[in-house]
Amino acid sequence: MTCAACVSRVEKRLTRIDGVTAGVNLATGRARVVHPAGVETTELIACVERAGYTADLVRDQRPVDPQAPGENADRIRLGLVAALSVPVIALSMVPSLQFRDWQWLCFMLAAPVATWGAYPFHHRSWRSLRHATATMDTLVSLGVLASFGWSAYALFVGGAGAPGMRMPFSLTAGATAGADIYLEAAVGVPLFVLCGRYLEGRVRRRTGSALRALAELGARDVWIRRDGTEERVPVDRLLPGQEFVVRPGEKVATDGIVVDGRSAVDLSLLTGESAPRETGPGDQVTGAALNIGGTLVVRATAVGADTQLARITALVADAQAGKARSQRLADAVAGVFVPCVLTVAVCVLGFWLGAGAAPQSAVASAVAVLVVACPCALGLATPTALMAAAGRGAELGVLVRGPEVLESLRRVDTVVLDKTGTLTTGRMRLAETTLAPGHDDEVLRLAGAVEHRSEHPLGRALAAAARQRHGTPLPEVTDFTATPGSGVAGVVAGRRVRVLRPDGGAPLPEPLREALDRAAEQGHTAVLAELDGLPAAVFAVGDTVRPGSYRAVDRMRRMGLATVLLTGDQPGAAHAVARQLGMERVHAAATPQHKAEVVSALRASGRTTAVVGDGVNDAAALAAADLGIALGTGTDAAIGAAGLTLVRGDIEALIDAVRLARRTLVTIRANLVWAFGYNAVLIPLAAVGLLNPMLAALAMSVSSLLVVGNSLRLRTWEPAPRRVPISGSPR
Repeated sequence: MTCAACVSRVEKRLTRIDGVTAGVNLATGRARVVHPAGVETTELIACVERAGYTADLVRDQRPVDPQAPGENADRIRLGLVAALSVPVIALSMVPSLQFRDWQWLCFMLAAPVATWGAYPFHHRSWRSLRHATATMDTLVSLGVLASFGWSAYALFVGGAGAPGMRMPFSLTAGATAGADIYLEAAVGVPLFVLCGRYLEGRVRRRTGSALRALAELGARDVWIRRDGTEERVPVDRLLPGQEFVVRPGEKVATDGIVVDGRSAVDLSLLTGESAPRETGPGDQVTGAALNIGGTLVVRATAVGADTQLARITALVADAQAGKARSQRLADAVAGVFVPCVLTVAVCVLGFWLGAGAAPQSAVASAVAVLVVACPCALGLATPTALMAAAGRGAELGVLVRGPEVLESLRRVDTVVLDKTGTLTTGRMRLAETTLAPGHDDEVLRLAGAVEHRSEHPLGRALAAAARQRHGTPLPEVTDFTATPGSGVAGVVAGRRVRVLRPDGGAPLPEPLREALDRAAEQGHTAVLAELDGLPAAVFAVGDTVRPGSYRAVDRMRRMGLATVLLTGDQPGAAHAVARQLGMERVHAAATPQHKAEVVSALRASGRTTAVVGDGVNDAAALAAADLGIALGTGTDAAIGAAGLTLVRGDIEALIDAVRLARRTLVTIRANLVWAFGYNAVLIPLAAVGLLNPMLAALAMSVSSLLVVGNSLRLRTWEPAPRRVPISGSPR
């Protein structure tokens, strides 16, 4: 499929079958079909093939990307067409550049463009005509053939090939007895449309990146345990009930239950929790989680499409299959635009021939209708604005995905924000140190030295804090031991040091007990440091709020946007961040499915939602929202599922994204108004004979240039300066 008219045709063919409803997505190349049990999928595929296309049943959630292999060929074709077309356009449109026999040089340059350069349009047009249908390719093909054919007639028969011929611009409606050629239309039409298609293709091909990232996230191989031996096999051979081994640094192959071993498992990609989860026998683990501690033996409980990762992938695929309102309108318009233009051209030809006009004038009027209606400006209206906005947005840390994003953004009234990695840094840091009476900051140095030998993220955070605070190398550790799920111990500078999780059994000094309660309230992870068997300090380790998060949330409120905190982290950590940022609505401990359900509930209540996230656990919510916004520092799955990406990972760039997207939407609308408007005005003029083909080609070219020029204005767009919020300041 190449345009919205193709989408409309496939949908119409499918829905002709009794009881079938279908939605076709041009970006993903997929059709979602609901059909009665008595209708076989082979019948649906045959229906699509009768419409002139090919189809196959989707076996998995991997994205279909049929155009990617031909991207290089498209780029080469576009480059050669541009190289041949530019001289023709310049010589035809600037009379002062015309030399003796210039028209024959233009003809030789235009011939390969009108044949080989425009071959994709001719081929698809012929295929459509064989099925008694028409698309934008039909109009482009007829416009190119008509322009080139008329020029060849004028050169060889009509006298335009005479030496010394000049072709000045003329705004009059009178014919010139066939002496005019308009090879600039024959080369300009494929040049502009190929350029627009190439830019649109780059945007469309990226829509499958979320599914590709999700598909590549899981483990590829797994160590299966059979009869006391281990065998490494592809993960798709793993069956429910089988036991497999997960070594340190490996990903968990699939969802299951731990039957042996203890370790810390990093679930941040799937749950959003910044702190690793201690896992032991009887605990559930999720596929694609990273084992960062000891060796685990896991019994598989779900494989393939039944895993949590597969369900998230399915949620993203389903959400991407939907269409924005503007896309449905474009499909409907495209379904009737081409047949209407062809009908008008045929009627114009028949009318003038029937009215006794010269055949040359009648053909000229019909060709003028085809040329002026060629959808160059329509094809360039959206992609050029998006490319200009993307270029400017990249400078500002913002990436805009497509027009449906802009349509959604205009109506957003509720912003749903993830916590870990979005409002917070997503990295474990030492948040608070509480010392027991009689101890000093040396405790951190000794504890950091022991934790330096540990691979646990909590240990790395303590070691980093100790090095940063003291500025000297950490002392050596002897007799080091690590107990999974408990802590580490060692001898440092002659003192026995232990760093462990508090078990609540041993009595602690009051300051340390209060520190534990405070850490639990704020959602931090607390560890106890002992020196020579006595409690010495409590270290609270946790995520920290990004510097610009408060300003971003405050500016959203000032713009009239409601904010909601939606996180997979624990309630204590979620409410602590919400209090810091002044957010009232909080949903904590949310699974990826629950996140998508919360977003769906907000939409069902009449809210237009934008979700901001950075992890795989946010991908389903990002895709389910009216608008998904991802941080560029997040995962590929989140970025692929989002419509807007904050490239630098700066949450404050969200405000710039909103303003830039709104300006881009205004620009695209202006482009579309012009693209349709000039057709609405000039097609009638061409039909009544007041527009010769040369002027029609000029109008087509100028309309495209105006669209491009209007889009390029976005490159100079400037965001509003950032201000530090002041209490009580006017909005």
